Amino acid sequence: MIERVSPDNLSELLPLIRQYQEFYQVQNISDGRNLTFFSQLGSGSPLGCQFLYRHHGKPVAFATVYFTYVSSITSKVAVLNDLYTCEAHRGKGFARQLIECAGEYAKSQGAARLQWLTAQDNIAAQNLYDKLQARKSAWYLYCLD
Repeated sequence: MIERVSPDNLSELLPLIRQYQEFYQVQNISDGRNLTFFSQLGSGSPLGCQFLYRHHGKPVAFATVYFTYVSSITSKVAVLNDLYTCEAHRGKGFARQLIECAGEYAKSQGAARLQWLTAQDNIAAQNLYDKLQARKSAWYLYCLD
């Protein structure tokens, strides 16, 4: 079952966020910073939202959607910035359902598209994405710290 994250269930999501950050080997993970940061995405936030997937009542996966704007198409777009499923629950279709939910949410908020990135070595995720009706971008991602 998928539900939107709100102040009422954010505390249940935070352990999954920590697992996600550990998966990507984030240094200096802070539960306090996570609480402050992800509290911004509550119900009705113009920044975006989060979705929590429960399996038998237990939180096992989540997705985070942010909004931005793209000048080349002069449109608002949704960015699926986080998608994570607990290791024990991978391969059960939860991530696909979260992506579909995020896509529906993006459309409902007037976004022209849902877009996302993945790590080059995350082959399992790429295998899922290749099965979706999504196209790979020809763009490269650059980061300036």
